[in-house]
Amino acid sequence: MNPTARWLKLNLGLVCMVVLFAGVESYAARPVPSSAAPADSPKPAACPAPEYRQFDFWAGDWDAFDFDNPTATVARTQVDLILDGCVLRENYQATDGHQGQSFSIYNASRKVWHQTWVTNRGQLLVIEGTFEAGEMVLTGADPAAAEPTLVRGTWKPVSGGVREIGVTSTDAGKTWKPWFDLVFRPHKQ
Repeated sequence: MNPTARWLKLNLGLVCMVVLFAGVESYAARPVPSSAAPADSPKPAACPAPEYRQFDFWAGDWDAFDFDNPTATVARTQVDLILDGCVLRENYQATDGHQGQSFSIYNASRKVWHQTWVTNRGQLLVIEGTFEAGEMVLTGADPAAAEPTLVRGTWKPVSGGVREIGVTSTDAGKTWKPWFDLVFRPHKQ
């Protein structure tokens, strides 16, 4: 590039920056309309619909056990509400090194619950469903399966904890086979 073209390019860049900053300064100096809420007024509650609270029973610091062997811990699971209580985040740490996180949210426009699960082994699972008869039931396709496979998870409160049952189907949901059965109890220090 010749020196004149470089000089023009540099000056054009400087002019653009001055115009940009002048516009930002002009925008920032605008008065706030009187109809705007004062800074000290309370903001509206996030995710106020009662459906957002349907899965709150799972929030907690848990030790997970196989349902059939309730004495041997298989994982530590911490589930908390984030983003103003709109999202349920799970942090799963299995005793065998398997780790995963899920994010669950109620999709009000579609009236469904949605969960995305990812792991330290490159797994991804997306499941959706509804809260039915006191249970959260979420279903989706397992993209890692060798043949078309559906998975379904069911969470329900049980005495002193939460039970999660996983099942799979290779015939489009006509029949289901056991996958896992966990019970979550409050974590003991």
